[in-house]
Amino acid sequence: MGSSASLDRRTAAVWERASHVMDPELDESIVDLGFVEDVDIDADGGVYVRFRLPTYWCSPNFAFLMADDIARAVRALPWVGEVRPRLEDHMCSDEVNRGVELGLSFADAFAGYQVGGSIEELRETFLRKAFQRRQEAVMLGFRRAGCTDAELVAMDLARFDRFTVRDAEGLRQKPRYRSLLLERGLAAGPQDLAFVTLEGEPIAASGLAAHLRALRAIRINMEANGALCRGLSEARYREHHVEPAEPGEEHACGAAGKAEACSGCALGGTRARPDTQIPAHAPMAF
Repeated sequence: MGSSASLDRRTAAVWERASHVMDPELDESIVDLGFVEDVDIDADGGVYVRFRLPTYWCSPNFAFLMADDIARAVRALPWVGEVRPRLEDHMCSDEVNRGVELGLSFADAFAGYQVGGSIEELRETFLRKAFQRRQEAVMLGFRRAGCTDAELVAMDLARFDRFTVRDAEGLRQKPRYRSLLLERGLAAGPQDLAFVTLEGEPIAASGLAAHLRALRAIRINMEANGALCRGLSEARYREHHVEPAEPGEEHACGAAGKAEACSGCALGGTRARPDTQIPAHAPMAF
């Protein structure tokens, strides 16, 4: 593998890639949500990413999506060999881990169950919601920065890039919204509209208020789910008292500033363990 410094750099790179994997329902990073426990790298470049979810019965298709996305994200690193996301403390850990390891589809991984719809259809549903949530946050941020409704609906991508947002949520969501806008082919060049519907249609100034009300409903639903997940995760793993590293003591392994996620760099650390185990007969929801 090489030096300890090299291992730390590779571990930090894996954490960085994992930070781009979103909880599909919440559109929040699984690293920021505290789902990723640790990262191990072996001498052959094999990467093992252990993660866990707020409850034992979190929807298996959501869990499968996250495991699959971790594998895809980490595999993009040039030195990586085998990637094995390891879901733990979940009623379908075996099915999810085996399915992702073998490259199976969700339906094949859960062949013994009655599974409706494809995982790609589910992914598309959540990407649409993510686009709408991010768009609302950015539009409101632009408004607060003095942009009029008429300017918003006519804004092209060049001006979007130049415009300065000052509020924290607008600032956080602006690059994330732009990324999805381009990924979905809703804009491609500097002259294209920056704010359009999911179908790529312009938004009329007269219809902007109704458009924002619809986006608000989606955002509230996602925020409520996010608050519930954080509360369940804290209750299950009791990690809300964990203190981040002191300023100037960032973990070289990239453990998101959290001692409990450290994979063994110079700062070290210990991980909390679940103290609640839910019975295996909990209901399964796909």
